[in-house]
Amino acid sequence: MKLNKAIDTYLASRRSLGIRLVSGGKILHQFSREMGDVDLGQITSRTVADFLQGRGQLSAAWTTKFRVLGGLYRFAIARGYVDQSPLPADTPELPPPLTPYVYSTAEIQRLLDATKTIRHSAIPNQDATFRTLLLLLYSGGLRVSEALNLKISDVNLAEKVLTIRDTKFYKTRLIPIGPRMAKELAVHLTKRELLVLPKGEDSAVFAIRTGEPIGYRQVNDWFQRVRKVANIGCPAGETRPPRLHDLRHTAAVHRVIAWYRAGKNVQRLLPHLATYLGHVDIKSTQRYLHMTPELMEEASLKFGAYAKLGEHHE
Repeated sequence: MKLNKAIDTYLASRRSLGIRLVSGGKILHQFSREMGDVDLGQITSRTVADFLQGRGQLSAAWTTKFRVLGGLYRFAIARGYVDQSPLPADTPELPPPLTPYVYSTAEIQRLLDATKTIRHSAIPNQDATFRTLLLLLYSGGLRVSEALNLKISDVNLAEKVLTIRDTKFYKTRLIPIGPRMAKELAVHLTKRELLVLPKGEDSAVFAIRTGEPIGYRQVNDWFQRVRKVANIGCPAGETRPPRLHDLRHTAAVHRVIAWYRAGKNVQRLLPHLATYLGHVDIKSTQRYLHMTPELMEEASLKFGAYAKLGEHHE
């Protein structure tokens, strides 16, 4: 069977089960472009290894591509499209994963201020649009893809609620937003409705002049420019600068710090935070809570209060 046909069949099979494979589909189509539409049996271990390596330095992307191709080849072998998989049996030594970065409130303000420096002819009010997007990522703890997939109909300003549909784990959740974020979105949507609405109320909240959604790569490019203007570089000991996705980590950490300062029972509230972030379990949320100096200080103060209480009872 030809590679393109095998990929289309595999994706159709998985999607019939409710598994969207959006990023996985992009990887498979990239694989098809690089291999050419050849018979599955003609693809060699060498060409697969080159695809997994990519053009840059070895990174965690190797594992992602390996996992996606593994699914394709298990499917193809089970149906007799090919006899064996050309994927390598051994995993190379990958660099350690990036340490999530927690922005300070001052850095977030610098990022917001720096959005004034970007302009794009295809995107009216680009600076204000990107500022609203950054605020939403931080205040709502959204994944970047979730924000970019938002439709106008998903924003309920009267109730101050966002509907986040078909997320990473194929679930839909409701996200409450504060009055300031609601006001920001109201201003943005007023300007957005002056542009093309190709799908009416189901058009993208964050769109280019044609009304089509802004792409992830474009948004990430903007962020790199804004981050440099905001003078936020690589942290000590890290080889890469903070990412756009780190706003999500920051939102989680800042929420926990706020709970500590308000005297809340953080352990009891963590399941609520997990639901808010769209995690499948609390363990995923706990991985987001890296011990920043602020978080360590608040946790220490909380522990100190408990210790004093215990001494009092004794």
